[in-house]
Amino acid sequence: MIDLFMTDDPLKIGIVVSMIMLALVILGVRVAFATAGAGFLGLVWIFSAKMGFERGFMVAVKMAGTIPHAKATTLSLSLIPTFILIGFLAYHAGFTRALFEAAKRWVGWLPGGLGVATVFSTAGFAAVSGASVATAAVFARIAIPEMLKEGYDKRFAAGVVAAGGTLASLIPPSAILVIYAIIVEQDVGVLLMAGFVPGAVSALIYAALVIGMAMWNKNLGPPVKGFTWKQRFESVPSTLPIFAVVAIIFVCIYGGVGTPTEAGALGAFIVLIMAIFRGMRMNDLIGALIESGKLTVMIFTIIWGVLIYVRFLGFADLPHAFADWISSLEQNPMITLICILLAYAVLGMFMDAIGMLLLTLPVVYPAVMALNGGLDVAAADSAFGMSGTACAIWFGIIVVKMAELCLITPPIGLNCFVVAGVRKDLSVQDVFRGATPFFAADVVTIAVLIAFPGIVLWLPSMMG
Repeated sequence: MIDLFMTDDPLKIGIVVSMIMLALVILGVRVAFATAGAGFLGLVWIFSAKMGFERGFMVAVKMAGTIPHAKATTLSLSLIPTFILIGFLAYHAGFTRALFEAAKRWVGWLPGGLGVATVFSTAGFAAVSGASVATAAVFARIAIPEMLKEGYDKRFAAGVVAAGGTLASLIPPSAILVIYAIIVEQDVGVLLMAGFVPGAVSALIYAALVIGMAMWNKNLGPPVKGFTWKQRFESVPSTLPIFAVVAIIFVCIYGGVGTPTEAGALGAFIVLIMAIFRGMRMNDLIGALIESGKLTVMIFTIIWGVLIYVRFLGFADLPHAFADWISSLEQNPMITLICILLAYAVLGMFMDAIGMLLLTLPVVYPAVMALNGGLDVAAADSAFGMSGTACAIWFGIIVVKMAELCLITPPIGLNCFVVAGVRKDLSVQDVFRGATPFFAADVVTIAVLIAFPGIVLWLPSMMG
């Protein structure tokens, strides 16, 4: 063991430093600091072995110091704060409450109707907000009181909100999809488009589960009736700002009218103008800006720390070695892929979604691409029956859906803690129990996306 710590072999250094990083995460060190510290240590170790400690240390310091600035100024990363701002502006302007009210009037008559309305309204809000945690927090304030007032089971109500909030991870604009695109160096706009149809499929499966559970146990969620067609149509105009932003993002990215960054900025501007016309107060605007800033800083800090670690992994050649090992396994590639996804399910029990993806993708992504035959492989020659670029998109959507699952997985499921934090009458255990049935729905969704890649690839393939 001592010899291992004295090694100057980059690959062995990569393994040792990665073990140190994982130990720090398990001990409770924040992912941003654990990865940045381990990555810096690894850079110092590798360069010191080549050029001596003093010079190696200075090279590592310069390299680690330039990474945050270099990445923070990229056009792709600037998407994240604008998408987050859209969501908080929409909430503080009251658009989210209007969206839930409209959904309640249109689908409340179904068994578990308010639960279905919550799923559809969280999906609608997800289309203007890139943050799952924000979505869960917003609808914990809006939807749960309405469901409890109608006699819904409190665990069921909490589980619907926690699970519905995860849809923001997949439905664009999605911060996690942007992060995935940056890490694996794929087109951000194409990946965002790829999330539309799988996100809609996931929402429909959630809604079907809610209806089925309410039909099986009528005490879970009784239907809400009494709304006339006039009342339903009267609720539509107040939701138009949400749909306008969705249309802008879709047209800009899909139609090639603008870049994803321009779509996010334009969307935020339009929501702000509409919010001002609806009487948004200065305190609400300041609150939206502060909350957006806090969440953006948290995400950027994690990205910066992980990118230092990623730079170290590149010098250690660990991703390439892992990819070679995976591709050398005499096993069906699909079985290997499923094993990788199961490992994500376990890892998600102990890490937040963004941190988990940032930590694993630099190693796992090259391995999955190696399984398929490489990034430049043609569809006819690949293991999964698709081109290398298509495989990168398909895997991205699947792994982000796995990240959604982790948001409601005990003991770290962040959405469940957020819902319990907003609703003091609910314990974390209540929320986890309410969210448990949605594990099965997510498993079904992932299985459908694996079995039918066209669901993911259809919309990107239509882009020019």
